Amino acid sequence: MLKASESFRDIRDAVRDLCAQYPAAYFREIDRERSYPEAFVDALTRAGWLAALIPQEYGGSGLGLTEASVILEEINRCGGNSGACHGQMYNMGTLLRHGSDAQKQAYLPRIASGELRLQSMAVTEPSTGTDTTRIKTVAVKQGDRYVVNGQKVWISRVQHSDLMILLARTTPLAEVSRKSEGMSIFIVDLRQAIGQGMTVQPIPNMVNHETNELFFDNLEIPVENLIGEEGKGFRYILDGLNAERALIAAECIGDGYWFIDKVSSYVKERVVFDRPIGQNQGVQFPIAEAYIEVEAASLMRYEACRLFDAHQPCGAQANMAKYLAAKASWEAANACLQFHGGFGFACDYDVERKFRETRLYQVAPISTNLILSYVAEHVLGLPRSF
Repeated sequence: MLKASESFRDIRDAVRDLCAQYPAAYFREIDRERSYPEAFVDALTRAGWLAALIPQEYGGSGLGLTEASVILEEINRCGGNSGACHGQMYNMGTLLRHGSDAQKQAYLPRIASGELRLQSMAVTEPSTGTDTTRIKTVAVKQGDRYVVNGQKVWISRVQHSDLMILLARTTPLAEVSRKSEGMSIFIVDLRQAIGQGMTVQPIPNMVNHETNELFFDNLEIPVENLIGEEGKGFRYILDGLNAERALIAAECIGDGYWFIDKVSSYVKERVVFDRPIGQNQGVQFPIAEAYIEVEAASLMRYEACRLFDAHQPCGAQANMAKYLAAKASWEAANACLQFHGGFGFACDYDVERKFRETRLYQVAPISTNLILSYVAEHVLGLPRSF
């Protein structure tokens, strides 16, 4: 039987060949300078990888979420960080599945060619977090415009994107029969919005992950930038969130394999007390356990992607894939750092950089506790805990 890690071999080989042109030293320098890997993202775009989900009639590859997950997995397995570009993958679903023909014609070919980047999605707010139905950012229709006021936080890649997906409330919470109603999705042209009703405040953080706080003060958005029907935005965005969780899982899987490859190589060669430390079961077992967990997480990732690509409900599988993969990559990271000893903290070994990067996914884009709450309520039928 073909191992999951060996499937999609053509895609894996091609992505690895591209990543080989951007070795660890490149990402190490990007991290040191807290800069954006423009050259790498441009190369991915030129090669068509960031247009994987765009249908061929719009200039893309017409691939599924499964193939997209393999692309991001390989980037991380090669030592890179897909966080610089993964937004273009999962943000695409909202536009592809719910955008009008006119919107698709206007944006998709230019995204596929690299003329435009769609890297940002603005959902989270400072006072609501993942309690999305209580967002306070509002969009009020005035003639041929929506006027937006409010605030968003932890919005990534705004400064390296041209377009952003925005979730705002168009009907007050008190006036809807269900709290998930009354929210709408918009395409925001960042080139026109920044400085014209939208202010961007960068948030320095532990990893080199460009993220920001956004302030909206009477930002005007043309009505034709509304995606789908007004008030149905929460349902639309769930597609994007499920895709996001499956793709983040794939990145964690890539990280997990990177840590396991790195530490396995090291412990075979590191000799202490006249024997390689990899000969000790105290070293072997944590690495083997991490590998088992990464392999299992990979299978759940494939199941989530399979269901998504078949337009079937996949919320449980996407959440479980993200949970398992984030946990597996974190365990692999801990083993890798521990068995490198002091060298694991040296920047030139890249372990500490990847360690910081993969730690993020215990928290974002959804915390492990919220995933457990989701499974408890929606899969096991237990009473809602919050």
